[in-house]
Amino acid sequence: MRCAVEVAPVRAEPREEAKQVTQALRGEPLRVEERSDGWVRVLTAYAYPGWVREAHVEEGEGELPADASGTPVDVARTYLGAPYVWGGMTERGIDCSGLVHMAYRRLGRLVPRDADQQEEAAVEVGELRPGDLITYGEPVDHIAFWLGDGRILHSTGRENGIGVLEEPEPDYLRKRRHKLIRL
Repeated sequence: MRCAVEVAPVRAEPREEAKQVTQALRGEPLRVEERSDGWVRVLTAYAYPGWVREAHVEEGEGELPADASGTPVDVARTYLGAPYVWGGMTERGIDCSGLVHMAYRRLGRLVPRDADQQEEAAVEVGELRPGDLITYGEPVDHIAFWLGDGRILHSTGRENGIGVLEEPEPDYLRKRRHKLIRL
């Protein structure tokens, strides 16, 4: 099966009001695990479970196209100005871990979806190089690309869904650093 619509919200429960946990994009492979009253429980290609409307899936193999070139930071910069949306994965709205996921995915490398999973899949480093990542919080609840010279690139929901931006690493985040990592 694959996603049949441009963007399908993947929800925590089989109802419209349920929290969006991620999004499936057109053509993305989805494994249907259960059906319930117009909803299907799916598992994404990156092993993320959730519920989508049955009408949003179709028969077919599906694929995750690599449609970008450069570095993950180069790809992440194409999302600059996109609003912050919890569980979002597109230029119409994206969250911090979605930005990291899509930056790698569009280059042909599938990494986990959530910041804590991304941290777990990475290698911890002692010193940051541009393009490395910083995780924040205990438990981990945020991730950002390190650009060098004290600057980060991330999607932030502070201040009314500000979204994707490059900025000096804010003091409040620096104090919450968890790990310095490299994927």
